[in-house]
Amino acid sequence: MSFRSLVNLSSGKYLLLGNEAIARGALEGGLGFAAAYPGTPSSEILEALISVRDLLGIYAEWSVNEKVAFEAAYGASLAGVNALTAMKHVGMNVAADPLMSSAYTGVEGALIIVTADDPSMHSSQNEQDNRWYGVHAYIPVFEPFDADEAKKMTKYVFEFSRRFKHPVILRTTTRVSHSRGVVELGPIPEVRVKGRFNKEDRFVIVPANARKNKIKLLEKWEAISKVVNEVPFN
Repeated sequence: MSFRSLVNLSSGKYLLLGNEAIARGALEGGLGFAAAYPGTPSSEILEALISVRDLLGIYAEWSVNEKVAFEAAYGASLAGVNALTAMKHVGMNVAADPLMSSAYTGVEGALIIVTADDPSMHSSQNEQDNRWYGVHAYIPVFEPFDADEAKKMTKYVFEFSRRFKHPVILRTTTRVSHSRGVVELGPIPEVRVKGRFNKEDRFVIVPANARKNKIKLLEKWEAISKVVNEVPFN
């Protein structure tokens, strides 16, 4: 069955590609906005979301590069819309500038950054472990081990991101993204696709505000560090 044909189903087990499972988990998590730049092994995530955007009323776009994709999703999340951006590992280098600031400002809707790493360089010019971006940027990293966990974990991190008003990195690899597995479906909720941006000082990243944001970020990071060790996937 195609990904599109499953959109109205709220139960049952079906064979999905790992990237399709991530897309399904995002929909079940309340996704309203998605933007990405194509690059193996991440491309099928947005392909799946684009295939159902007309049925669900969500917004999904291919952006001109990873930085633009990140900034589009970031902006949606600042306006209270649950958002996802996806890219291959080297794409995160392109998006690193706004990525580093996103933890300082926090978000209003969920912001999920999917990085599809490519160990052994099946379709890439270098190897790169993007879990280190999480350490560097104060962003928690979740990593599924198969398609079913990819769906469940993606749905979970939307809730986690909303809870802390903080971006989350979902790290996958070629073997997870491009292998198929039996995935248990759940209901897709109605989503908010129109946001409202409220002007706050924390969203203006000038030094005076950034210093205040850093103090709050460290306090939030301590709270996240305690909770992340108790998540059901450990």
